[in-house]
Amino acid sequence: MKKTVRISPTAICMYGFLIIVCLFSALPFVWMVSSATNKSVDIINGRILPGAYFIENIKKLFSLVSVGRAFWNSLRNSVIGTLVSLFICAMAGYGFQIYRDKSKDRLMTILLLSMMVPFASIMVPLFRMFSIMKLLNTTLGFILPSISTAFLIFFFRQSSMSFPYEIVQAARVDGLGEFGIFMRIYLPVMSPTFAAAAIVAFMNNWNSYLWPLIIMQSQDSKTMPLLITSLTSGYTTDYGILMLAVSICTLPTVVIFFSQQRRFVAGILGSVK
Repeated sequence: MKKTVRISPTAICMYGFLIIVCLFSALPFVWMVSSATNKSVDIINGRILPGAYFIENIKKLFSLVSVGRAFWNSLRNSVIGTLVSLFICAMAGYGFQIYRDKSKDRLMTILLLSMMVPFASIMVPLFRMFSIMKLLNTTLGFILPSISTAFLIFFFRQSSMSFPYEIVQAARVDGLGEFGIFMRIYLPVMSPTFAAAAIVAFMNNWNSYLWPLIIMQSQDSKTMPLLITSLTSGYTTDYGILMLAVSICTLPTVVIFFSQQRRFVAGILGSVK
């Protein structure tokens, strides 16, 4: 006999609501991709369906600005900044949780309070400092302010609470050094946390706008967000080219998130436990 599956009205309402929310959430992204294939006039008139001007928009975009150089600058800066940030913030979060000290909670409180300081308040001193150190238009100047963030340190510290302290004690008894414990034991065990933190750090570096706008002053050092801004600085804006540039800029973050989605969820859940 075949079993009849009954779906409750509550489940129907819940899934229906979720489907509607997903459609509304995906609509701006679909409209952006569709607009990259249309003329500027069609976009202004509210056309949502794909058009036949995708190749023409690509030719115009690559003739106006150096997309390849800007994409490479963003990719290089974001990858290097993410790797360095993960290493430093993970070691800091690991140290805050593993090492026993009475004053570490006070230091963590001060660190979390620094998250309430707006970047605009330290922007001018940072620029003066980096200008004196000859770090303008450099990758090092781009990544230095973001290699250690209070959020990622707190994130790794919360995740480290689920890391068994007995493993650290056993490794010390066996003669393994502190750095070896971090690299050979802590890092493999906490790989979902590293994946989640990597996505957050990469997206922050990739989408960074205000600091690159100040420090990246030459055309050869422009990143993708700065390139998109330059497309809107004229008297008239070609929205087809603009949406194409935005679509190209969005592509790396979409690929990274969906390829690491399961690790991201596991890392976030691990930090909450």
